[in-house]
Amino acid sequence: MTKKYRVSADIGGTFTDIVYQDVSTGRCGATKVLSTPDNPALAVLKGIDEVLGEDGELAFFVHGTTVGLNALLTRRGSKVALVTNENFRDIYTIQGNDRGEIFSIQWNKPEPLTALEHTYTVGGRLAADGAELSPVRLSDLDALVTACARENYEAIAVSLLFSFNNPAHEQAVGAYLKERLPDVQIVLSHQVSPEWREFEHTSTTVTDAYLAPVVRKYIATLQREMGDRLPEDGTLHVMESNGGVMTAATASETPLQTLLSGPVGGAIGGKALSAATGRGNLICVDMGGTSFDASLVIDGLPSTSNEAKLEGLPIQMSVVDIHVIGAGGGSIAWTEAGALRVGPQSAGSKPGPVCYGLGGTEPVVSDANLVLGRLDGANFSGGEMTLDRDAAADALALLGQGFGMNAEDMAQGVIDIVNAKMADAIRTITIQRGIDPRDFSLVAFGGAGPAQAAALAEELEIGEVIIPVHPGAFSAWGMLQTDVRHDFKETLYSFWDQIEVATIEEAFERLAEKGRSFLSDEGIGGDRIGFERAIDFRYYGQEYVLTIPLPDGPIDMDAVRADFDAAYERQYGHSSPENRVEMANIRLAALGRLDRPDNAPPERAEARPARERPVWFAGTPKPTAIIDRNSIAEGDSVHGPAIIEEVTSTTLLPPGWTARLIDGGHMTLTKEAMA
Repeated sequence: MTKKYRVSADIGGTFTDIVYQDVSTGRCGATKVLSTPDNPALAVLKGIDEVLGEDGELAFFVHGTTVGLNALLTRRGSKVALVTNENFRDIYTIQGNDRGEIFSIQWNKPEPLTALEHTYTVGGRLAADGAELSPVRLSDLDALVTACARENYEAIAVSLLFSFNNPAHEQAVGAYLKERLPDVQIVLSHQVSPEWREFEHTSTTVTDAYLAPVVRKYIATLQREMGDRLPEDGTLHVMESNGGVMTAATASETPLQTLLSGPVGGAIGGKALSAATGRGNLICVDMGGTSFDASLVIDGLPSTSNEAKLEGLPIQMSVVDIHVIGAGGGSIAWTEAGALRVGPQSAGSKPGPVCYGLGGTEPVVSDANLVLGRLDGANFSGGEMTLDRDAAADALALLGQGFGMNAEDMAQGVIDIVNAKMADAIRTITIQRGIDPRDFSLVAFGGAGPAQAAALAEELEIGEVIIPVHPGAFSAWGMLQTDVRHDFKETLYSFWDQIEVATIEEAFERLAEKGRSFLSDEGIGGDRIGFERAIDFRYYGQEYVLTIPLPDGPIDMDAVRADFDAAYERQYGHSSPENRVEMANIRLAALGRLDRPDNAPPERAEARPARERPVWFAGTPKPTAIIDRNSIAEGDSVHGPAIIEEVTSTTLLPPGWTARLIDGGHMTLTKEAMA
């Protein structure tokens, strides 16, 4: 009998993680394959073939990709032209009035994605309320049409003043250009970000245009190469930056939403883990081969934002709030000015760490863990790879010569530095925002996360670490826990005490109609559709806003005002109930529930026999038990020092720490003095 599986793929810089769930039983499994940077689809196809075998069939497939993010970070996106209003040609180049690093004398404005010489203007003007002051002069665009053949523009971003209140001029420009340049992607700002703030609005539009051809090409390639491996309905889903999923067709139309589609899977997995374990506050850390991603789950929900900054450029879109640094298992150790550095450069999957034997010569974090005995060279990735400890030790010893250190001491130094960088990243999203990390549990995942988790918890005085099921592929697991989501917004400015409830309700209904249309196009309707509403508020005279969610049902104006005052108090430590309040934007999330089975505890494979080897702790090798996670039953305790191995990751349990399995097959680590 053919088995049906729900499958997710998380494409990372070093490994591509595959999680598969049996539709009939709800049980999940996971595997990892080396990424193929030249064609990421090849690693996905290899992983799918491994998990499906000959009798498996895809019932649902979703993947997270960093193709768009990598194109932005490496400046390998499309060549873009920008169209703005006459006399406003410099709006994108001048940027905003936020200096970024106010006390830095060396700060420079972020480099725009398209230069001033590729900016074109068009006559015509709208007032702030959307009323037409002068008609659009389309003949001005002929200069751009002529230049397109010479400059080989792949996309054109159109961002005109106040188009969020009246899109007529942008629509006319878009139609004019599309007729004359049918092979060039045309991106209109009122479709990408119908929200005020002109520089941010324009930056968002340019970024979407910069990524559109790249993301479209990647998705088309993946669909073509998957061929008959796709689910029966032919639908391929892509993870969104907002924590939902969308079809590949929608992703091709809104490529900006794929920017953080890889990292957000872990945050959504954290939300599911919070619900399953009853732990409302979680710090989720994902340490893979290239990066370290940190996010928060507060009161059971991922922390989110309505704006992100990437490479210093603002992007107006709903995102799960994730802090990313270049620290992973593949981060390279190197010297600068007589000091040891670790990352942000990564060895990736090719050539990879020295111990992989694929041509790498610079030692990385994984090499250090192997030399310290924390990885089993004969049982890495479930026995799929054999690691060369001697080669790793030689590379670390060579690096250590400049510091008078042997291989083991240098390995410990590399680990200490990367742990300090990761602890600082966690402080950025907690202590710097007035949040005490000691009030949270630390959820550690990614291929390298569980090996560093206890040290991070000790550094931050966190009392509990959770190592979830399939930790090395937890972000991919999280992708199977989410639903279809589309976010809509509209600038609706008014004083809260002057606007009519009916006006707000009518605006939300307009957005809801758009949401129903989007979800209908993706095959979702009826009682599977739901909505979440929110409004941006600020006190009169302020510049920035807080987003306040609205409960279902009729809007209670007084209750919403009280919710804003309370939220302001929580955020800033004070509030001004006597001040007038302005509303700026309304926001609506259209949610489409996907059918999925309940998660069942992972099926236990046959456990490898326990054994022992020396592992270095605090500069001293100690006899350490090596235990297969499959051998630990719920309620059992494992006392450190120990190494707990599984297919996708390795957990380090230092002396004085205890590991226990809890409901769902997840594992907690606690320090005995804290237990």
